[in-house]
Amino acid sequence: MQNMNKPEKNLLLPSYLEQSDAVKQRFDKLKQRNVILEVKGLDKVYKTTKGETVALKNVSFQTHKREFVCVIGPSGCGKSTLIRVLAGLESYTSGEVLLDGKPITGPGRDRGMVFQGYTLFPWRTVKQNVMFGLEMNNIGTNEAGREADLWLELVGLEKFSNAYPHELSGGMKQRVAIARALVNQPRILLMDEPFGALDAQSRCKMQTHLLEIWRNIDITIVFITHDLDEAIFLADRILVLKAHPGEVLELIEVPVPRPRNTSQFTSPEFIATKARLDALIHPQDEKENTETPIQQRMIRFVNVQDNVE
Repeated sequence: MQNMNKPEKNLLLPSYLEQSDAVKQRFDKLKQRNVILEVKGLDKVYKTTKGETVALKNVSFQTHKREFVCVIGPSGCGKSTLIRVLAGLESYTSGEVLLDGKPITGPGRDRGMVFQGYTLFPWRTVKQNVMFGLEMNNIGTNEAGREADLWLELVGLEKFSNAYPHELSGGMKQRVAIARALVNQPRILLMDEPFGALDAQSRCKMQTHLLEIWRNIDITIVFITHDLDEAIFLADRILVLKAHPGEVLELIEVPVPRPRNTSQFTSPEFIATKARLDALIHPQDEKENTETPIQQRMIRFVNVQDNVE
């Protein structure tokens, strides 16, 4: 029974910049690791018959070994252009893009790529799809098969090695795509909205599964997403881009402790970070109101126990 005489406890959100001691220590250790990826003053200009379009302007950031970085921003901010440049699938106009101190000039085995579409060969089995990259690099069939088995076990699909893509769910197809990207043991895994086509339940499962894979292998991940919750749940740091042209607004250190779990979606740290991201991506909300929609909805936390006798 509720006690209506007791007032609700109003707890203001903390600043997204506030970090617990454990989170501070984690970032201190992260920043001591080697820099794997360095982007300096990156510009990308498309030339068309109608003139020039600046997709990326003076983008600069670093990614450390075994770091998980998410990139978000509004439509037209150049997220996919950035990931394609990092993959070597697209050239850039000026600046530097370095992997382990060496310029990226094209695709390479040191980078694995996972797209939103599953991009699996429908005529090849799950195992054969994972083996494909190794075979293209002149690895023998027997060795490629053994390597594929190891990675299929890591992503939990060893029982489906002889299945074909049309026999798999969307989430399972993406797990095959992840295994195929990782089998070449790249230095960095690039992911372009890989879970965007999945239903909410499958997406949640894949996010948790990806974190488990990342915890168990030596890999750095750069992950493109438009989903704020996904970015906060997955990332160590979040690179926020603005649109037209794509420029860096902020590089946010996520204050949510690891290991992550879904119960943290309602934690003050999570909600404060989401409010900041929302304000950066939708600046018109700040002009209309001093509080963003997320802050308006979530500024109060009610301690239910105080209202129950």
